[in-house]
Amino acid sequence: MMFAVAMTFIDQTIVSIAAPDIVRELGLSSAGMQWVVNAYLLALAAFFALGGRLADLYGPRRIVVIGTLVFVIASVLCGCVPSGDYAQPWLIAFRAVQGFGAALLFPAALAVVVAVFPVERRGRALALFFGISGALTAVGPLLGGWLTASWTWRAVFWVNVPVAIVALVLTALAHIADRPRSGTLDMPGAVLVAAGMGLSVLGFQQAWSWGWGSWATWLCVVGGLAILYVFVRYERGVRHPLIDLRVFGDKAFTVDSAVLFFAMLAFVPVFFFSSVYAQVSLSASPNQAALFLLYFFAGFALASQWGGRILDKRGARPALKAGTILGAVGFALWANELTNLSMHDQWPYAALAGAGIGFILAPASTDAVNRAIGTSYGEVTGITQTVRNYAASVGLAVFGTLLSRAMTENVTDTLRARGISPAVADQVARGITDSVSGHGDSTPPTGTGQVAEATRDAMSSIQMDFAQANQWVFYGMAVALGLGFLCAVRHPGDRALPKEPDPMEKAPTPPE
Repeated sequence: MMFAVAMTFIDQTIVSIAAPDIVRELGLSSAGMQWVVNAYLLALAAFFALGGRLADLYGPRRIVVIGTLVFVIASVLCGCVPSGDYAQPWLIAFRAVQGFGAALLFPAALAVVVAVFPVERRGRALALFFGISGALTAVGPLLGGWLTASWTWRAVFWVNVPVAIVALVLTALAHIADRPRSGTLDMPGAVLVAAGMGLSVLGFQQAWSWGWGSWATWLCVVGGLAILYVFVRYERGVRHPLIDLRVFGDKAFTVDSAVLFFAMLAFVPVFFFSSVYAQVSLSASPNQAALFLLYFFAGFALASQWGGRILDKRGARPALKAGTILGAVGFALWANELTNLSMHDQWPYAALAGAGIGFILAPASTDAVNRAIGTSYGEVTGITQTVRNYAASVGLAVFGTLLSRAMTENVTDTLRARGISPAVADQVARGITDSVSGHGDSTPPTGTGQVAEATRDAMSSIQMDFAQANQWVFYGMAVALGLGFLCAVRHPGDRALPKEPDPMEKAPTPPE
């Protein structure tokens, strides 16, 4: 199962490293490149609950296989994107299909792992699962940098083919017993949650282009949240809901979900923003940018194992409190060092931030799953993963808007100081922001004239402008972890007890 979900973790980060070459060859806009990253995460968030419910209804083994096939076919099509006007919608669409496949695959795979281990050993087992899977996220930038430099950026998608083949073979060899449950599929609920999440994230994503004072921005944000409210009200009256809201009656489950939300505001976005920062402000190659992220994962891998042991011995609350504190301090110190433009000086703070996230993810996810109603592990996994990936999508959208605004203001001031008129400076600054935040290409502009010459002369200053803009993003991540701490202290501190089998569940099929 760890091998099966490897593709889903790798693809959360591998595209960020290949972004410069993708944008350069296909001519994507800055917003378009963000949507290539965000479409995958948004589809994950929108369909995870559906994936978890399908795993319960039809058995996790079947859904693992279907999800793997959907994911790898979409990966091949992403790598086959044509050049021209259709490139951007093609790539965004099939990235979303990739996310849908991952949303089917991941909760089913995790449900298999959860069912194997008794609750008293589950913390350490899932710490291993999330630790190794999380480490595979670090493989994404390394693999992406190597494939992009030595072959083509399209290989970052095609690499999923051999991984999928091995995953399917291992799934067949494992003789996994399917455990289907009785019930029906709540399609209206699935449509409502997908529409609500999609519309709200669209509003956050487009806030930079439309402006926070635009009616379209608030129509999407408020409209999406209103649809999610309707979804919650609807689910309460359904006999077989997509999400059994009774689980939120457990205070610990609610706290676990809240902490996961605030942690994931930083966890996935940090890959995109730190890798682009390394390439723009530090003039790093894709491979060097990937190594930059390994500092973060060094802390993450160690802390995730430690957090699992704390969960088994003392419950989730100590790990969540420690993780949110370390994460908040780590991101704040990291933000403060960004303007030093030295990768060597930043590694301790990157590792500290990673350790904070490592302490949180496995304990919070495991504690939440342990509180499943009637051993519906697929469904509860769907809930927690929906929270995680929705938060990642919102984080990318909000921090992307914050970065673009700060970058444009900084570059405008830099150009005005060199004698460019305010109107022209603002126009040029927006173009530079689109170029730099989209793919990290800091090549000086060509041509003659005052504007071109002033821009070329200001390139070193623009690198610092981008570093200063990123500070706002990393301070925002620190604030998110601080809010997570306020939630963590409200965890009751109890430990989940083993669940009795659901009388409505069918008898499991014995292994072959």
